[in-house]
Amino acid sequence: MNNGLTQIGSQLNNIWRHLGAAQRLTLVVTGLAVLVGLGALAFWSGSPDYALLYGKLDEAEASKVVAALDDAKVPYKINRNGGAISVPSDKVHLMRMQLAAKGIPRGEGVGFEIFDKPNFGISDFVQRANYLRAVQGELARTISQVDSIETARVMIVMPENRLLVDNQKKPTASVFVRVRGNSQLTQQNVNAIRFLVANSVEGLAANNVSVMDSQGSVLSSNNENDSVAGLSSTQLTAQRELEQYLSKKAEDILSKALGSGQSIVRVSAEINFDSLTSVEEKYDPDGQVIRIQTINDEKTDSITSSPGGAVGISSNSAETNSVATVPVNNNKMAKKVTNNQYEINKTISNIMHTPGGLKRLSAAVSIAANTTGSGTNRVVTPRSPEEMQKIRRMVMGALGIHEGTDSGRSDQLTVEEMPFNDQPVVEIAQQMEKQQKQQLWWDIARNAVYPVIACIALFMFWRAFKKTSMDQIPLGVPVGEFAAGRNGGNGHSAPGDSGAVTVEVLNRLIRENPQNMSHAIRSWMAEDRK
Repeated sequence: MNNGLTQIGSQLNNIWRHLGAAQRLTLVVTGLAVLVGLGALAFWSGSPDYALLYGKLDEAEASKVVAALDDAKVPYKINRNGGAISVPSDKVHLMRMQLAAKGIPRGEGVGFEIFDKPNFGISDFVQRANYLRAVQGELARTISQVDSIETARVMIVMPENRLLVDNQKKPTASVFVRVRGNSQLTQQNVNAIRFLVANSVEGLAANNVSVMDSQGSVLSSNNENDSVAGLSSTQLTAQRELEQYLSKKAEDILSKALGSGQSIVRVSAEINFDSLTSVEEKYDPDGQVIRIQTINDEKTDSITSSPGGAVGISSNSAETNSVATVPVNNNKMAKKVTNNQYEINKTISNIMHTPGGLKRLSAAVSIAANTTGSGTNRVVTPRSPEEMQKIRRMVMGALGIHEGTDSGRSDQLTVEEMPFNDQPVVEIAQQMEKQQKQQLWWDIARNAVYPVIACIALFMFWRAFKKTSMDQIPLGVPVGEFAAGRNGGNGHSAPGDSGAVTVEVLNRLIRENPQNMSHAIRSWMAEDRK
């Protein structure tokens, strides 16, 4: 084995001595490049892959995290701003659990952990201040859990209690939020934040909670009853939602018939938000019924006598023997009285008109005209009146529009056909396609750069060896055997060539050292070309 290594070393030394200065420089540079590339590859493959442990930390929390990582002897990286800390990806979850067990980081503000350690001897004012800090911190942490919110701060103002209830001021609160990237909070998110804060503080109303973003814009209104065009914010929201729902409903049915992006529908709804309560009483004179009937029937039968004479002397004198006749009166009387009390049929209706009724509905529909060609060669082909009428009927049925005065509503529908200016959209699509192609080629080039460099290095290395001088016969081949001329390949030496190479010599050389023999043959062919 030692003889083989010695022979290889001798051959390499012989090759190096036959190389020119440029070839030696190329070989050295190529070897160094290969070594550097292999070293860089080994370094990158051996270095750990770092992942984000915590981000957006303040200096106090970041210092606590760094101290804990130093104690655990875990490597870490800190970004330029100092608010993000990265550790090896295989240790992210482990370190998060260990740091959470230590209460690091605390998060936004101070929460109810402020009461974990009992503090004796503190005043009632400090106790109330700590409670307010804890509520603010817990609310800030809760609000920060919203997907579109990065950080949040809550400030609550609790007025002092007064003796007179009438002079008692109401608590107020302010919420500062920082959204993630280009995200935006919807009105629903803002209202949710306001109700969350209001329901967490005793006596706090949602109208007294203000929300502001990092751009200095107030996202909430101080008065829920602030009106625009006579409508409150709740009523405006309901009106917009109805208009958007009807517009989308009509666009969906048109997109199925005409294609996506071939129609635009805008709806304007006028809603009756008045609340009305009416009471109606109806009497039916033909529907009388007897409620109470009283019948009083009286009959009188009496006999009375008339007086004997006129009042005077004769009537007062003593009786005489004469007999006088006394007249008799027979009195009969019958009386019947009927008293009827009637109940008239009466209907009482209590009607409550709830708000939300649709007073008027108007819609505008724009249909894209059929076009052929592009640019200056663009030709517009209008639709037939029958097709436009079909589109009109579809929209009327989808929106529930009733034209005319018979329905009690003066609805209006306008359907127009016109060519859409889609040139900006086409340009944007072409630009996006161009950027995608550029990104594709860039990815291909970035992924292929290392194989290309490796191929170039191998090619230069092979070329350096190829240019090795063949002026002398390689080691192991007797020089005298190739000093004279060669035969024509028939195995016999030519006349006058004492050192001609015979078939027997070639066979012996091939058996003894085939590698050196190949170099000798190449040198021989090179001399023939000369």
